[in-house]
Amino acid sequence: MLVDLQKNPEAVADKPFDVCVIGAGAAGVTIARELTRAGHQVCLAESGGTDFEEKTQALYKGENIGHEYYDLEESRLRFFGGTVSIWGGRCALLDEIDFAKRAWVPHSGWPITRGDVVPYYRRAQDIFDIGPFEWDDAYRLCGIPDQGFDPRKLATDLWRFDEATERFAASRAKDLIDAPNLTILLHANAVNLQASTNGAAIEHVEVRTLDGQSAKLKARHYVLACGAIENARLMLASDDVCAGGIGNTHDQLGRFFMEHPTGRIGKVETNRPFDLWAAYQKRFMKSGPPLAPVLRLSDAVQEAEGAMNSIVTFKLQRPPEKGVALGNKLYGTIKHSLNPDRTGRKLDHIYRGLRAWFHRAVREKVEAAMASTGMTGLYMIIRGEQAPNPDSRIVLSSTRNALGERQADLDWRLDPLDKHTARVFARVFGEELDRMGRGSVTPSEWIGDAGNDWPVDPTVGNHPIAGYHHMGGTRMSDDPKTGVVDEHCKVHGVANLHVAGSSVFATAGWANPTFTLVALALRLAERLDGELR
Repeated sequence: MLVDLQKNPEAVADKPFDVCVIGAGAAGVTIARELTRAGHQVCLAESGGTDFEEKTQALYKGENIGHEYYDLEESRLRFFGGTVSIWGGRCALLDEIDFAKRAWVPHSGWPITRGDVVPYYRRAQDIFDIGPFEWDDAYRLCGIPDQGFDPRKLATDLWRFDEATERFAASRAKDLIDAPNLTILLHANAVNLQASTNGAAIEHVEVRTLDGQSAKLKARHYVLACGAIENARLMLASDDVCAGGIGNTHDQLGRFFMEHPTGRIGKVETNRPFDLWAAYQKRFMKSGPPLAPVLRLSDAVQEAEGAMNSIVTFKLQRPPEKGVALGNKLYGTIKHSLNPDRTGRKLDHIYRGLRAWFHRAVREKVEAAMASTGMTGLYMIIRGEQAPNPDSRIVLSSTRNALGERQADLDWRLDPLDKHTARVFARVFGEELDRMGRGSVTPSEWIGDAGNDWPVDPTVGNHPIAGYHHMGGTRMSDDPKTGVVDEHCKVHGVANLHVAGSSVFATAGWANPTFTLVALALRLAERLDGELR
């Protein structure tokens, strides 16, 4: 059942639910679907409608008070389907080392292992259209020869691409809309998690519309699935009973915000730049989804060098002094000037389709010609794992939004380990090229500079963020002194409050977070189903 709170505020009055899920993005929709199929009474409350609305989106405004970042209003979407409505479809597994406690990485380690998540990765594979559950031997799967790098130095991982558009949109949720035991509540902005007098449980969630309608949602269990920044903001702002916010007894709430710092870390000096570039490009297979191999620092090198689990990709680009190519500059301008409504998203998908056609049909010929004439150089682009940093955090602002809520500000901070990893990768890759007689690497100057910040200047090809990958803020830990949720994603000390999404990530790895957060959502749904039964 689909209910608009603005039009029907009485629809949920005094209606008891088994589970109330706040936020209809990838995690929230996954959990609601699983619990609805299991026969439970579920409420899925979404702040927006079924498409982009400027007034609702404006509720995400906030300031970047740390390292330069995207506007917070632009880096997440507030409607049914969420930010995954504009993602690029990249799916990858976190590596085993991502879950491990690493002596050289302060604050690393999850209370679960990759083995605990693999069964849910397998189930997530059925949600995304990305082929069979095969992730090892990337060269074989992509149909290319092994490139000869020493696996003790450089390991190979894989991206699988989901090409479906709007995977979690309302247009693909007819089963949810028609389900008699699910109430989808639109324009229901969660403004307070009302704790019991002793703070040990949630009694109800107060939701409100922009035009002043309100309701109290009551359930046996509550799941926050609003994205990393909003999950933390809502818990911080719900402080009428628990000083400092719900789940914040040890001042961990909002800390350890992570992204994937990205940048051009070196120029590859080789007489055959096109060959290396072509080996690691996205491959459109004869059957199944597109695939792409990636190079990462081996576990042994990470430990020996004290580096993070990061990958590199390769780009044939104009020299830095020539600035950004006109086509890339034009696309960037158009992309950031369009509203992410259904029309804007459709135009973006059309562009991506044209780009895929170009890649299939003529890109290699064009790139080969440009490389042979020296018009472009081959550059290493790192997608870094950000070191967990307690000072990188989400905080409440004194500024309030249209609902009277305190906004979230982001104090994003990087760590010396992040830039150290970039230096190690450039050096190790250069050593491997030299060993094989294939060339060398000239490191980018900025990776040797003092300080932790990464350059933002687009004219030199660096962009400090991989793409709206918000992680951390309600990190998972078996000790409430070092995290916000336990191994089952339940908030420490609060019996019926759970958190879904990448805000629970204890470390970031290099992989895009969507595939993992859906796997963890399946795991949480299974846990809740068991408790309710």
